[in-house]
This record gives sequence, structure tokens and C-alpha cells, in this order.
Amino acid sequence: MPVFEFDPPQRFVAGTVGPPGQRTFFLQAREGRRLISVSCEKEQLSILVDRLLDLLDERGGVEGSDDAGAAYADNDPLDTPIEDEFRVTTLSLGWDPDRSTVLIEALRDGEPEPQAGPEDPEPTPLGVVRVALPAAQARAFARRARALLTAGRPPCPFCGGPLDPTGHICPRANGYRR
Repeated sequence: MPVFEFDPPQRFVAGTVGPPGQRTFFLQAREGRRLISVSCEKEQLSILVDRLLDLLDERGGVEGSDDAGAAYADNDPLDTPIEDEFRVTTLSLGWDPDRSTVLIEALRDGEPEPQAGPEDPEPTPLGVVRVALPAAQARAFARRARALLTAGRPPCPFCGGPLDPTGHICPRANGYRR
């Protein structure tokens, strides 16, 4: 099982590849020449960002303020090559009170390995990326990810669903294209 640890990374960002509506979402961590990219679902990233901002607001303090996060602002594209190590199935979030850091863990779970003894119903992790971020860097990550999430297809003014460039079949218009 590969375990990739970054404590702290030089860079930890969320990014996408592809046009809106067909984007693939990535989490990418870099430390020196070591670069790890994992792909995830948009909904997973959205929930991570919401919980991360809740956690940072709960902890408060100068270190997590918007001014402190400006030092970590990163609007550069993803580093290349963009090849995912695995597809994330589970994201977890934690707080280390001794170091005042945010802990993010991305896992790829799999089927349990057969054992000679009693069966273990828990899935065996097939890949893990662990990242420890100072509060200011975590806030900058969340700010970039939030902008990335809102930069997709515009919503339909009637139903709120995503609009494709060719329009969409709107349920509020009884199935007619708008």
C-alpha cells in the first residue's frame, strides 16, 4: 500500500482538467521534486472545502485569517505531468491541536484481502495521501478550491441545474429546451 506523506507540502492545490461539464478534479501535493496527483469527485471536494472552512472558522485565530492566507495564495495551473496515482474514495479531515495544523487524508479503499484467520470486514486501503497544512495554507487551499468549484457551467435561471453550451432540457419548462 503506497503511503504518501507531506508535512507540510510546498504546494497543495485542487485543480481540474477538461472543459466545464466534463472536468476531472484533482488534488495535487508537491514537496521538492516529489509530486503526487489523485483524482476525486466534485462533490467530495465541495464537502471537504465546506468542512475545512468550518474547522478553520471554529479554531479562529490570527494564523487562520484571510491576511495570513494571502501568503499561500496559488493561482498557477496544476503541475505536470498530471497522472493520478489513484481515484479517491474517502477524504478525511482532522485537526492537530499541538501543532495547530489541519490534517487531510485521501484514501483509495479496496476489497479486504483474504486471511487465514477471522474475516476482517473493513476494506484495506490501497493508497493514502496524508497532508499536514498550517491553518493559513489550509485557508488558501479552501479559497482556491471554492473558486474552482464555482467556475463550472452556469446554472439555469429557472431550475438551477447546470446549463450546457447547447442548453438543457429544463424540468421547469415541461421538458422544452431553453
